[in-house]
Amino acid sequence: MDAHREYGTPQLFDAAVQVMLNMAWRSELQVEQIPAPQKIAPFAAALSAELGTDDQDLGNGRLVLLHDPAGSDSWDGNFRCVCFCRAEVDPEMVIDPLMAEVGWSWLLDSLNRNHATFRAPSGTVTTASSRSFGGISDEPPRAEVELRASWTPQIEEPHDLTAHLAAWSELLCLTGGLPPLPEGVAPITARRPGSRH
Repeated sequence: MDAHREYGTPQLFDAAVQVMLNMAWRSELQVEQIPAPQKIAPFAAALSAELGTDDQDLGNGRLVLLHDPAGSDSWDGNFRCVCFCRAEVDPEMVIDPLMAEVGWSWLLDSLNRNHATFRAPSGTVTTASSRSFGGISDEPPRAEVELRASWTPQIEEPHDLTAHLAAWSELLCLTGGLPPLPEGVAPITARRPGSRH
């Protein structure tokens, strides 16, 4: 995965990236590696995901893992997860004045349900709706919710990242209208980043 390597990649970051590459995802998610941003942190790795079933696209998202061995005051740590999730929703949902709070609770609930240790969460939830007029007035109303968030994961061992990856996966599914997997049920489909199949 992409990373600045002027001084060599830290072993913990390298091992965490391998956890990302070997993560087992829900069958509704198609996850692939994408180029990571190069100017936010000395080391970065990124994934993108498409959420859908056989006959319906439900949403998409991205996750970036940032690492600065020197630490960052704004992160309150030396790792940072940055995510984006977007999905079409029922138009009635976006007129609910509590929709933004609900969207934010999806993130915190996903992190807590997956036992991800974190601090300093921040982000925004945006809702939008549109209607078509004139020559395209027969198209149905559209509405979507978009969540952009970041948090500082506590990563002492590479596999500490697994809970955060699972939380991002769950957040994507919640945003797209899919319920979390039942307690104790593991994903059965492992998808390698870089492969859509």
